Amino acid sequence: MKYVILENYETQGVDQKRRLIQSQSQQIAEEVSSSSYIKGEASQLVDSELIQLANLFSGRVIIVNSNFRIIRDTYGIDEDKYIISEEVLQSFLGRNSVNYNKGYRFLEMTIPIRNEESSEVEGIMIISIPTTDVNDASEALGNTVLMLQIILTVLICAVAFYMSHSLTKPFSKITRSLEAVRGGVSEETISIPDYTETTLLAEAYNRMLQRMKVQEDSRQEFVSNVSHELKTPITSMKVLADSLLAQDNVPVELYKEFMSDIAEEIDRENKIISDLLSLVKMDRKSSDVDIHETNINQLIELILKRLRPIAAQKDIELVLESFKPIIAEVDETKLTLALSNLIENGIKYNNAGGWVHVSLNVDNKYFFVKVEDSGMGIPEEAQEHIFERFYRVDKSHSREIGGTGLGLAITRSAVLLHHGAIKVYSKEGEGTTFTVRIPLKYVE
Repeated sequence: MKYVILENYETQGVDQKRRLIQSQSQQIAEEVSSSSYIKGEASQLVDSELIQLANLFSGRVIIVNSNFRIIRDTYGIDEDKYIISEEVLQSFLGRNSVNYNKGYRFLEMTIPIRNEESSEVEGIMIISIPTTDVNDASEALGNTVLMLQIILTVLICAVAFYMSHSLTKPFSKITRSLEAVRGGVSEETISIPDYTETTLLAEAYNRMLQRMKVQEDSRQEFVSNVSHELKTPITSMKVLADSLLAQDNVPVELYKEFMSDIAEEIDRENKIISDLLSLVKMDRKSSDVDIHETNINQLIELILKRLRPIAAQKDIELVLESFKPIIAEVDETKLTLALSNLIENGIKYNNAGGWVHVSLNVDNKYFFVKVEDSGMGIPEEAQEHIFERFYRVDKSHSREIGGTGLGLAITRSAVLLHHGAIKVYSKEGEGTTFTVRIPLKYVE
């Protein structure tokens, strides 16, 4: 604003001075033309008017005839000399010229002197006027504006400081609440109805507290489940070992039976620990994902090849239906673990003589894996919980066949790492279908 004001003031000042000089110079030019002054005739009236004009504006006036000779110079130093310049030539063509030199602070004008009868240009008048007064006034105005700037800046800073203190005061409540959360999840919600923004922020904060509470409860439940799951096999082994130690002359058959049970419990403990480690790896950030272009058809065929012996033991028919060859960007290890869990569950929780069908399809963005089985199915009320850690639909049956309750949690984590989705459709007693959708191109 300061620049615009000063620039506009200076422009208007120079333009006003130009119009005033041009008006007076035009009158003198007419008198020069009517008195034949341009032809060399002396005229005290014209001389006095030229001197008066030069003195009035503290400038210089030069009269040039048609031969480019200076016939009058109010400074008296260039008379009878010749002058040729672009402005002079333009004036002889009948055009006024105005040149304002801001650096040297002067205004130069050329005015054609026309013959009253023929209107032809018979000479020109050159007026050079300093613009120091305009420039000085502009600088004075600039200093005034600068003082106004300083005063306004101080006032604005003071008002801004006061307003910022008043506006941010409600946020101190949130700060105190956040400090309280550092020691653990707070049960206390906050309400700050001062502004719309603080109300929205308080609501978001309360939602965050609720999510943290849910996560904390989930964490405690997970720790409790892990402790219980790891402790159960150890307890069984402790009971079996104590039973052997409490007896003398234990029969070999009983000794072998107890040692076989202890070995099974050790295997079970190892399976739980392996699944926990797999789940921890799945929970890491996506930078740990090892993405490569992989032939999905071959990957699933290898999985089925490894699981066919398990299926044969229960007389389960294992079928793969593939519609197109598929190449996708995936972490082969993690995806193999996820799909193996789904297919293996279809075998384990199936009826003797049943079937597991695996189908593979693709569109322009995703590939789809569907795992269907003819097993016992999942109750409707349990379907929303089956991806939770350590959740079992039938705990006694799951332990009987070696389940840890972590397989589907691992599968879901692996699918989410690939930015995919997994869904389940099941009806108790009729079987279960899992559908997995994975993008063909992995995006960080």
